[in-house]
Amino acid sequence: MFKKILVPTDFSAYARKVLECIGDIPGLTEVVLLNVVARDPLARVWDPVAEAKEAEKKLAVEKKYFKAPGVNIKVRAVSALEGDIPDAINQIAKEEDVQIVVMGARGRSLISSALLGSSSRNVLRFGDRHLLIMRYRLPGESDLGPVGPKATWVKIAEPPEVETMEKYCARVFFKVLVPTDFSQPAEAAISFVKEIGNIGEIVLLHVVSKGESKEEIDATMKESTEKLNGIATELGKGGMKVTPRVAVGSPVDIIRSMAEEEDVSLIAMSSVGKDTLKTGRIGSRTYDVANSAKRPVLVVRLKPVFEAKSA
Repeated sequence: MFKKILVPTDFSAYARKVLECIGDIPGLTEVVLLNVVARDPLARVWDPVAEAKEAEKKLAVEKKYFKAPGVNIKVRAVSALEGDIPDAINQIAKEEDVQIVVMGARGRSLISSALLGSSSRNVLRFGDRHLLIMRYRLPGESDLGPVGPKATWVKIAEPPEVETMEKYCARVFFKVLVPTDFSQPAEAAISFVKEIGNIGEIVLLHVVSKGESKEEIDATMKESTEKLNGIATELGKGGMKVTPRVAVGSPVDIIRSMAEEEDVSLIAMSSVGKDTLKTGRIGSRTYDVANSAKRPVLVVRLKPVFEAKSA
């Protein structure tokens, strides 16, 4: 399923943790460990060749954090301008023909102005490969941190407690929450997740978000429950454990809360919904979940899925 993956790193503790937590990716045979050397805008002199060579040395040390046996690890260091790091990541993903990019939700910055780091956020928005965003809190990390020359204290992002993420560190695909709006993109994402293998349980979720009256909402709930139970029955024929859930409310809020309630190890969503299928852009719902959920998020890009089915 994911024979070759790309793991960008900025040598932060968060990026290192990604290497420790991806050993159970099904079918994995090769990891491309990438560092993008970016020019410091304040630097008067920049030698990208020398910095790339130095980065390669660091990557050779960094790869020891990946523990899975029998997997080849290739290191690459490339240079880019300060704002072009996500572009470089996307370009290397194409050059290396990887199936998925795996990134930490944050890098060196801990500021909560964006729950995703800028690189992860832009790879999410503009990338064309499946994307797995990992989340965790590191030991000793505080909810507050000093920022700026005057050490102003601001609240930083709040990923799950260490214990919550650690129990799934080597089992990212153990229990997967898959939201569906019954659209073609959602169906493709469900089919894709089914084929991943090594999944202990799938929690199927449909959120009823529209209704002018209680009667209308109740009718929609009933219809949605029947549809979801039908999908769950089909998925369960192969022996997989499938739990259907229907809820009422804001889809993004319900997806996030359901992930906590069901204690899932991963949220898997199509990159687009029925409203953004034609444009091919990242859907706002998927973007918001990936940006703010407290669990790892797998963004399933539809183009690679459909290409694989037609091959």
